[in-house]
Amino acid sequence: MRKRFFYIVNFITFYRMLAAPVLLYLIFTHQPGIFKWLLAISFFTDAIDGYLARKYQVVSSLGSTIDSIADDLTVLAAIVGIYIFKPDFLKQEIVLGSLLVILYLVQNAYAWLKYGKMTSFHTYTAKIAAVLQGIFLILFHFFNDPIVLLFYIAAIATLIDLVEEIALIFILPVWKTDVKGLYWVIKNKVYRQLK
Repeated sequence: MRKRFFYIVNFITFYRMLAAPVLLYLIFTHQPGIFKWLLAISFFTDAIDGYLARKYQVVSSLGSTIDSIADDLTVLAAIVGIYIFKPDFLKQEIVLGSLLVILYLVQNAYAWLKYGKMTSFHTYTAKIAAVLQGIFLILFHFFNDPIVLLFYIAAIATLIDLVEEIALIFILPVWKTDVKGLYWVIKNKVYRQLK
């Protein structure tokens, strides 16, 4: 039974990976109507696969890694959609957008240098940032005008998440998955030193 749930959860995650090229195809063939619905489904499946993995105790390093890749591909497709369908918004938010891209690249480069793979920390901050990103990106593609306040809230949460992940890479000597956050890592380190 547990093995079946393992396959179901990983299938949901693989769906997002397979949906990303389809999303890009829809963007470049100028089909925003189908694109926005498929994007919404991809973000919805992102919300449920982690929950199901924890509920049915089928969490794995492979699943966490695939989930992180699928998340990044979904967000990338959503951003490419903004660039193609509504480029004025990106021009307007170029400074903050560039800062987020630079931090994302630094975080991933640092992880690859230290661990030989991307992080899959899935911290609480990352989960909050992902939910806010998903809500903003879905609404962005469904409404004519972007909700700018929501963009800033999602961007600030993402900025905090990226800085936290860079700090975690610095602190954690070996690759780990499903880390609660920087506070808990530091607390555990201090506790071990006091013992």
